[in-house]
Amino acid sequence: MRREEHELLSGLAPGTPMGDLLRRYWTAAVLSRELEADGAPVRVTLLGEDLVAFRDSKGRVGLLDEHCAHRGASLYFGKNMNGGLSCWYHGWKYDVDGKCLDQPNEPPQTRFCDRVKHTAYPCIERNGVVWTYMGPPDKKPEMPALEWLTVPESHVFVSKRLQQCNWLQGMDGDIDGCHLGFLHGHVIEQVPDLNQFRSAKWLIRDLYPVFDPVTIPSGILLSTRRNAAEDTHYYRVNQWFLPGYTTIPLPGDGPQAGHSWVPRDRGQSWVFTFSWHPSRPLTDAERADFEEGKSAVHAELIPGTFVPSHNKANDYADPDAPPANQPWMRIKNFQDQDMSITESMGGLYDRTRESLGSTDKVLIQTRRRLMAAARSVQEGQDPPGLDPDSFRFRPYSAELPRSVTDWREAVGDAIETRPETYRNSV
Repeated sequence: MRREEHELLSGLAPGTPMGDLLRRYWTAAVLSRELEADGAPVRVTLLGEDLVAFRDSKGRVGLLDEHCAHRGASLYFGKNMNGGLSCWYHGWKYDVDGKCLDQPNEPPQTRFCDRVKHTAYPCIERNGVVWTYMGPPDKKPEMPALEWLTVPESHVFVSKRLQQCNWLQGMDGDIDGCHLGFLHGHVIEQVPDLNQFRSAKWLIRDLYPVFDPVTIPSGILLSTRRNAAEDTHYYRVNQWFLPGYTTIPLPGDGPQAGHSWVPRDRGQSWVFTFSWHPSRPLTDAERADFEEGKSAVHAELIPGTFVPSHNKANDYADPDAPPANQPWMRIKNFQDQDMSITESMGGLYDRTRESLGSTDKVLIQTRRRLMAAARSVQEGQDPPGLDPDSFRFRPYSAELPRSVTDWREAVGDAIETRPETYRNSV
């Protein structure tokens, strides 16, 4: 990768190509359960901006610049009551829209509330997450029709974790179908009877699958084909959606999974993980496993934080795990394995040092889509993927006859959350 392309992908600030692109989409900001009416404000850094979120007396959510428009004091220490957030320093008060409601340190005749507009970003709550839009107000799109946002809230569980690396490094793992047999192979091999988990067996036996990415308006459909039985192939079909949504094909008829990769800054990211079922509420047992980090996609967290329990400080392993000859042998959970590798590259890896091969074609195509979209915004055009219906796909995995020549036709009904969308998009 050329230096200028690395820098383009790494930018977050307003005015940079990638920073402006990311601000044209809705962004996951905080979990709804982090905020209580008239409760404590929450610090949140998004796209390199320091912000505070709060829920006012009426239950509305505000996302404001952390620093008061008066003298720059942190509104994290503000008083959240009576319909707004008041700076602790001199009492300037703001509502969820950033309107200045009061300047109690000024005499009545000199107050100028009407001339103060504090930076505030609009918020929408959907299925347990507060979403915000940080771009030009007149360009605000509709929310994307991701399946985890369109099913009832009873069908969805969402968690959040801090990942100590650039958002693209983490996201690259989700769209890299080749790493499964290598990074996760020693865990898969410990399945008591691989014949009961046929797909797991194929993941570790076919180490260079066939990739067939298909461009759609909102991103890319990703097909990964492996040799299975003598007369079948095993297909995993998932999606990358602009700018940072990924889905994960899980076998069976249980909940599906997906991520929203949100840049905190250049070297850290927030990862919102969604588990959802298209047609039924999640069971109490499923929710308990997700909450405790006992699933393949939700990380176990240090209580009271969003920091994974297994992290760089303990080599991503349970401290009580038995000794092993080599460090990698002690990392037992899928998410911990993914985090250990993408964080091992450093906060922001220099992509000019990469040596990409043929199995990196999906990663290359994704980066090109992002760079092209960023450049189009700089040229005054609208970015792709603003039509909410273009996100109506779900992940899927299946064993199909080797006679299948068009996987898109074979799995179309399974991956479409609205059938006509698929055929009109590819």
